[in-house]
Amino acid sequence: MAAHVLSRGLETPDKIALRILGPESSEDWRHSEILQAVLGTATGLLAGGCVPGDRVLMRLGNTVDFPLAYLGALAAGLVPVPTSTALTVGEVAPMIETLNPALILRDAQVACPDHPRTVLLEDLRAMRSLPPAEFHMGDPERPGYIIYTSGTSGTPRAVVHAHRAIWARQMMFDGWYGLGAQDRVLHAGAFNWTYTLGTGLMDPWTAGATALIAQQGTQAADLPTLLARSEATIFAAAPGVYRQMLQKSTLRDLPALRHGLSAGEKLPAATRKHWEETTGTPIFEAYGMSECSTFISASPAHPCDGHALGRPQDGRRIAIVGPDGPVPLDTEGTIAVHRSDPGLMLEYLGAPEETGARFQGDWFLTGDQGVMDAEGQVSYLGRADDMMNAGGFRVSPIEVEQCLSRLPGITAVGVAEVEIKPDVTVIAAFYTGPAPLDEARLRGYAEGALARYKQPRTYIHLAELPMGANGKILRRSLRQTFEADL
Repeated sequence: MAAHVLSRGLETPDKIALRILGPESSEDWRHSEILQAVLGTATGLLAGGCVPGDRVLMRLGNTVDFPLAYLGALAAGLVPVPTSTALTVGEVAPMIETLNPALILRDAQVACPDHPRTVLLEDLRAMRSLPPAEFHMGDPERPGYIIYTSGTSGTPRAVVHAHRAIWARQMMFDGWYGLGAQDRVLHAGAFNWTYTLGTGLMDPWTAGATALIAQQGTQAADLPTLLARSEATIFAAAPGVYRQMLQKSTLRDLPALRHGLSAGEKLPAATRKHWEETTGTPIFEAYGMSECSTFISASPAHPCDGHALGRPQDGRRIAIVGPDGPVPLDTEGTIAVHRSDPGLMLEYLGAPEETGARFQGDWFLTGDQGVMDAEGQVSYLGRADDMMNAGGFRVSPIEVEQCLSRLPGITAVGVAEVEIKPDVTVIAAFYTGPAPLDEARLRGYAEGALARYKQPRTYIHLAELPMGANGKILRRSLRQTFEADL
């Protein structure tokens, strides 16, 4: 995978591969410098006692160290496991137990339990200047990397991807990005977000293009200035960033910008319309998930009607599936991807039954409902379960409920994603107990136990929770009642 990503840059070693944009200055990395840093890191990781196939947990911040370490591990034949900096020590500990990593790459500012096989950031950076390792080549079906996604059971799941997943990403170049070597792609996300890692870094480098990343701490209101100054041709962000930019800044003239890209959650129609009217450029949306990245999208060559997510990318086998298999066009069902897709995961680590449960015959079920029209356009109709979306991260209500239920004074709790104003949703916690609890206490408890993106933004005390005949919480009813009272 690492060899594939970096090989195009060898044709233009002195071209800027990465520019980190600050408010007044920038930091540049050429293709040749990226290659040296990656292969030097590979040498250092192997010298530290790792052997191909070992897992390496990444607890690194929003800096260039993250992609360099990720590709360095891949180049050495190791299996990197990128994780969010927002996770708490209590959330990381079970990951370590499951993964049994050979090394943990850690920024001391990022929460992580103590571990005897930890490489601190200063030592990791020193590896970049070591003699370059050879790329470890092997079976493309072997594990390449692992990412975590929230599970419907409330326990985050380790999703194992093969090296072949990089081939699937090339289907996005024409099927979503309209990406070429001449492009300058500005991604609004952090280095250590998988959306940024793929769309903002690895894909531009694979195409020989230039990746532009905003410096840590950059606010949405500052992005229009960076777009103009960097002459970005493609802009990628989550829907919430587009909304914030439109609300908090004056979008200046952007003559170099051809279009925007959106993923992570459904792009509201009002946000799309406002952006296009303000900038004169379209936004092309994509749909995917941790288990298969993005595989349905609109693109410059194949735009879609405003209501639709997009079309299956060329080379993908996508279906809308009902109880008996694929359903006719214009019929609602579950969005599914064929097991032959090169971007589809290998498995949930150590969970063969859970892996098998996601398949119906040869079709991997996403859990999202949709409908496909005669032109191949897929429209999103919502989740088939109660999973929530927080800024592009899927969050299990069960995980949040299990955490909050341990707080004294709470007898029962239900969590749901609710709309507080048009196109703006938050996680809300509904709880029962002898009396309402102090909200500062509730927030303080959640802050110590849950990653920020999992923390409820509002708490509502109820006399009782709505329950179904089987004794399960009716989270949809919680949501509907809350929104009806606004």
